[in-house]
Amino acid sequence: MTNLTTAFGTLYHPQKALLVYKADQPQNASYYIEAYDLDREGKPMNAHPLSLAEANSLLKALQTAERKKNGLLTLSGLMPKNVLHLKTDHNPYAIWHTPAQSVPLFFKQDLGIPSGLCTMPALVWKASKKGIAVYAIKDDAEITLDTPLYHAPFFNVYADGRVCMGNTQNSIPKDCSLEDFIRLWQEAFYNSYFSHLMQNHLPVKGNIVQLWKSLSGTGKPFPAKMLIANQYTLKHLIQ
Repeated sequence: MTNLTTAFGTLYHPQKALLVYKADQPQNASYYIEAYDLDREGKPMNAHPLSLAEANSLLKALQTAERKKNGLLTLSGLMPKNVLHLKTDHNPYAIWHTPAQSVPLFFKQDLGIPSGLCTMPALVWKASKKGIAVYAIKDDAEITLDTPLYHAPFFNVYADGRVCMGNTQNSIPKDCSLEDFIRLWQEAFYNSYFSHLMQNHLPVKGNIVQLWKSLSGTGKPFPAKMLIANQYTLKHLIQ
């Protein structure tokens, strides 16, 4: 008989077997899981209740397999220098920063702010596949866990930093690389129309309409004195 073992690729050896028991009571849906270690011949031994450590190890293995299958936040090259933190297991997200720069912004017509090239402060972004939050920082020369965060000086942003994307479609594929993930979220943010304040949250000192009127198309640097501290630091974004 022909040995076909090598045709199947990676060879896996059995390590553990689980036996799941369910309570025989309709009103009690509790379960009990018994774990067995397997010897070199694959025979079960050492029966014992599944421990928390074993359950966590199994969870991590399943999450790793799922992440490899989906490919979300995988690297297509070197780690981008502006990435501050990356979580790739359960509920993956990325935190990155952008320097003070000029970017085209679009404003809803009834605000009376002309759309155009606007200067903005350095920003810190935190995004998952489901949503994005943005914060301002005054100095991005050396960002640490203790770097203080400020409210992002934009319309459409809640007090906690979450961005209301309105009708903007989430175009983040489940196998999105980290580089594309960052690019797509920033494009979605900057290509949306800034239209209103969220729940009466005032993100800057003074009049936000007058602020952006003075910046749109003028080339003036963003006045850092207008930023309002939100009492958080970068470490509060890392969960």
